[in-house]
Amino acid sequence: MRSLARKSVLPLTSVVMMAAAVVGYATEQTDISSGSSIGRSGFGKSGESGQDPQDQDPKATAPADDGNAYTPRRTEQNARVGAVFEKDDSGDHFCTASVVQSPGRNMLITAAHCAYDIDAGSTVDDLVFAPDYRNGDGPTGLWKVKKVIVDNRWAKSQDEDLDVAFLVLDKKSGKQIQDVLGGNTLGIDRGFDNEVKITGYPTSRNMPISCQNRTTKYSDTQLRIQCTDFEGGTSGSPWLADYDPKSHTGTVIGVLGGHEGGGDEDDVSYAAYFDDDIAKLYKHAQDED
Repeated sequence: MRSLARKSVLPLTSVVMMAAAVVGYATEQTDISSGSSIGRSGFGKSGESGQDPQDQDPKATAPADDGNAYTPRRTEQNARVGAVFEKDDSGDHFCTASVVQSPGRNMLITAAHCAYDIDAGSTVDDLVFAPDYRNGDGPTGLWKVKKVIVDNRWAKSQDEDLDVAFLVLDKKSGKQIQDVLGGNTLGIDRGFDNEVKITGYPTSRNMPISCQNRTTKYSDTQLRIQCTDFEGGTSGSPWLADYDPKSHTGTVIGVLGGHEGGGDEDDVSYAAYFDDDIAKLYKHAQDED
């Protein structure tokens, strides 16, 4: 088991606060028209292209008992979550992302290991997002990612406490994604005990699954949750708290990832705790937009 303590060579928070240049961020402007699919490594709970489909059929179509996966209905809330592909949707979706509010109205949040190629040492340059994707169809089509922002310390050492990425999207038909679907807020330092809803896209299914349960503290820097059937492809799934039907917004307090890339068991998942480091990364992503 990897240690959850940050390596001593990493800058302390007080040093990080001095300047973004001290922290360092990995960002890249993508060239959507060039390059080919690099394939996925299957890190953590990201999917792996070509894997055999597994028997995974949550039977409920409405929220099941806490901790049990179900197939969610198409709603405004669920429409902000989607499948992540490389280049187009002709291959397998391998991760999950969701719309988070930003001044540019064009931002997603996911796990860093979904958007950074460790072997190549660079961000993935041909990602596309399919919100509310079901059975080969996304009501608003595919949205191209033009920029990926991860913390450079994750890029260098895969520090599981920094397994978060922000994705900036191109416009589609002259509109930003938040103008079309709305977005959830980002929750920083929300504590370890929260009732959340998690929605994700297992690679073996062409439908999303959802689960509701309370989070628990795994360590000072990691959240843990019991939710069945969250297998490969669900990395990056948002952990949504406090959804308000009046404002049509919730608060993302984590994304599936972190410890063991989100976990090595389908029924237990993890997320890096959203602290000041994640707040700084979010601000940096806005500055890069």
